[in-house]
Amino acid sequence: MNHYLIRSLLGMAVLVVLLMYSLGFFQSRFIQQLEAISYDYRLRLTAPGTVDRNIVIVNIDEKSLAAEGRWPWPRNKLAQLVHQLNDTYHVAVIGFDIVFAEADESSGITVLSALARGPLSDDAPFRAHFAALAPRLNYDNLFAQQLKVSPSVLGYYFTTVQKAGKTSESGQLPPPTFLKAAFSGRHIDFVSANSYGANLAVLQNSAQAAGYFSFIPDVDGILRRVPMLIEYHGAYYGSLALAVADAYLGSVPITPGFPTADNNADGYNALEWLQLGNRKIPVDRHVSALVPYRGPAGSFQYVSAVDVLNGRLPPGELFGKVVLVGTTAPGLLDLRSTPVGTEYPGVEVQANLVAGILDGTIKQEPAYVTGAAVALLGVIGLLLILVLPVLSPLWTLLLTLVTAAAALGINLAAWQYGNLVLPLAPVLLLIVTLFVLDMSYGFFVEARNKRQLSGRFGQYVPPDLVREMVKHPQRFTMQGESREMTVMFADVRDFTRASEGLEPTQLTALMNEYLTAMTQVIQKHQGTIDKYMGDAIMAFWGAPLTDTQHCRKALMAATEMQEQLTTLWPHFKARDWPEIRIGIGLNTGVMSVGNMGSTFRIAYTVMGDAVNIASRLEGLTRQYGVKIIVGEETYKQLPDIAFRELDVVRVKGRESPLAIYEPLGLRSEIDPQQLDELARFEQVLGHYREQLWDQAKAGLDWLQQLHPEQRLYALYRERIDYFSQHPPGSEWDGVFNFQTKK
Repeated sequence: MNHYLIRSLLGMAVLVVLLMYSLGFFQSRFIQQLEAISYDYRLRLTAPGTVDRNIVIVNIDEKSLAAEGRWPWPRNKLAQLVHQLNDTYHVAVIGFDIVFAEADESSGITVLSALARGPLSDDAPFRAHFAALAPRLNYDNLFAQQLKVSPSVLGYYFTTVQKAGKTSESGQLPPPTFLKAAFSGRHIDFVSANSYGANLAVLQNSAQAAGYFSFIPDVDGILRRVPMLIEYHGAYYGSLALAVADAYLGSVPITPGFPTADNNADGYNALEWLQLGNRKIPVDRHVSALVPYRGPAGSFQYVSAVDVLNGRLPPGELFGKVVLVGTTAPGLLDLRSTPVGTEYPGVEVQANLVAGILDGTIKQEPAYVTGAAVALLGVIGLLLILVLPVLSPLWTLLLTLVTAAAALGINLAAWQYGNLVLPLAPVLLLIVTLFVLDMSYGFFVEARNKRQLSGRFGQYVPPDLVREMVKHPQRFTMQGESREMTVMFADVRDFTRASEGLEPTQLTALMNEYLTAMTQVIQKHQGTIDKYMGDAIMAFWGAPLTDTQHCRKALMAATEMQEQLTTLWPHFKARDWPEIRIGIGLNTGVMSVGNMGSTFRIAYTVMGDAVNIASRLEGLTRQYGVKIIVGEETYKQLPDIAFRELDVVRVKGRESPLAIYEPLGLRSEIDPQQLDELARFEQVLGHYREQLWDQAKAGLDWLQQLHPEQRLYALYRERIDYFSQHPPGSEWDGVFNFQTKK
C-alpha cells in the first residue's frame, strides 16, 4: 500500500469521527470545550463595546446600602422607588431582578394588630388610631399599589436541578406564557423545572407581568445562554427579559416560530424562534437564547438606587427607558461567570438579553446549522485529504493556513452578517489534525523511508537523482524489471604493471583519488555506480529513474572521464605515481535491473547480454588502441555524433557478430581533415571486407603516414598482410573472432 493511500485513509478516519460527532452520534467534552472557547473569542472579538443608553440599571449598590440600610429594604421604600421611577422620571418599564417571596413585617403592623385583637381590644382610642394608621403600615400593600399603577414586571425563579427529597413552591406564579398542550405532538427539548420561588400573591396580582430570572450555565460554568421558556407541570413560562421586552412593546402576543407549519411527528419540528410582535427571538433546541453581550460589565448605564429615591438624577435622565432594578453589591451574591467577565452582574445579563430582543442582535443557532457544519467539514476534509499528501511541507503549511483562514472567514461572516453561529471547533480541529497527521506521517514514516533510500543510493546515484527519487518515490522500483539502458565498464590498462613498486598506502591513495574523480564525472552526468571491481568501474544509465537520454549521457561521461584523467597526471607525477590510462566500453540494450543477490547480501545492479557485451567492449579497447568503444545500438541512437567504425567482431560467449565504433565527437565540430581521414578509413574497411588487399594497403599507407603511432592502422596492416598470404576464402564474412574475454 503506497504512502498516499495510507495518508488518505488516515485522514478519512479523522473526517468520519468528526462528522459522527457533528451528527450527534457521540459527545466529546474536549470538542465541546473547544467550541465554547471559540464561541467566547468570537463574542469578545465582535462585541460592540459601547454603552446602550436605552436600558438603565437601577443598582442596589454599596452606596445605596450604606445610605438606606442593609437589604432587604422595607417595601414602603421600594414603593417610593417605583413611584419615583414612574411619576418623576417617567420610565417605560420597570423590571425587578429580585423576588419578593415573604411578607414585609418591618413596620410592626403584625404586633400592633395582635394588640388590637388581644390585650387592647377594649381600648377604643388605640383601635381607632391603629385603624387609621394601618394602611400606611402595610408596606406590601403600599408596594402593590405602586406596582399596579406602574409598568412593572416582577422576577421570580425556577429550580431546574432535582435534589433528593427537596422540592418547594413558594409565592404565586404568574399566568404561563403558553398553556398545557400548546406544543403537543412536537418533540421540543424544553428545560423543565421541579420547583419555584415566586412573589407574594398581592404583589404578583398587582404587577403588569412577571418573568423568571433563572440562569443555567454551560458545563464549564460559563453563562452563555438563557432559557426563554421553562416547562413546569406541563405549562410554559417566559423569562424576565422576555416579559420586560414584551411590556416595553405594549404586551404584544408571543407566538412560537416553526420553520414548517404542519405538525409532523416524523419531520423537522424544531422551535427556532419566538415571535414578539414583529421581532424574532432566535432560540436553540432547548429554547434558549444566546446572550448578546455588548462587552465587559458596564455596557449599560448604572444609576444608584439611593439617587433615584432622593430624586438626585436630572429630570429627563430616565425618560422612556427600560429600567432594571437589581444589585451588584458583592454580599448579595448576584455575580455570574460569563464570556466577557468572571464577576458579571446578573442584572446586566438580563439587560443584554432585553437589548438583544429589542435590537434583533441575538445570534441564531438553529438545528439546521448541523447540516451546514457537516457540509463544511466534508468539503474541507476532502480537499485536504486529497491534496496534502502530494504537497511539500512548505506548500502543506500554506494550504493549511489558507484553509483555516477561509474557514474562519466564512464562520465570522456568518456570525457578523448573518447573525448565525456555525460550529467552529470541529472544522479547525479537522484542519489542525490533518496537518499534524500529514506532517507527522511525512516525518516519521516517509522521511524514514527517504532517509533509507538516500542512504542506500547516496553513494552510487548522483545527488540530484537521489533528490528526485526521494521526492517522487513512486517513479522508480527496486523490483527486478527489464528496460533499455546503457551500461559502462571502465578499467585501468595494465594495472598490475602500473602499480608495481607502490606501497599499499600509496596504492590505496592513488585508487581513491582516481575512483573519486571518475565517480564525480559519472554522477555529474546522472549515471548510477553499480560497483567498483578493484581498479574497474561499472556504471549504468536509465535506472533507477527512467532516462530517455541514457545513451548520450553515458557517452558524455565516458568522454569527460578520459579528459579528467589527463588532468590527474601532473598530480600523480608529483607523487611518483604512474600515469594510468583507462579503456571504456559502452553498450545499449535491454537488460534486467533491480535488487539482486542472496539472503545474505543484496545489491541494486544490472544483468543481461547487453551488460556482458559492454564488458567485452572495454577489453577490446586494448586491441584497437582506442580509449572508448561503443556497441552498435549506442551508435544508432546518436546520429549527431561522428563515429569511426572499428570492426565487426564476434566476442567470446556470443555467436552473432557485433559492429563496434569509436566516438570522435559531434559531427558539427569535426574538422575537414578528420572527416577526410574518416572517409579514407571507411574505404579501407570496404576494401578489406571485399578482400581487395592491395587497395586496402594503399589506403592504410596514406593513413599511417598521417598517424604512424595509430594502433588501429597497424592492426589492420597486420591482418591485411596475413590475409594476403593466407586468403580467408569466399565464405569469409569480414567478422573477426575474439576467443578471449580481453
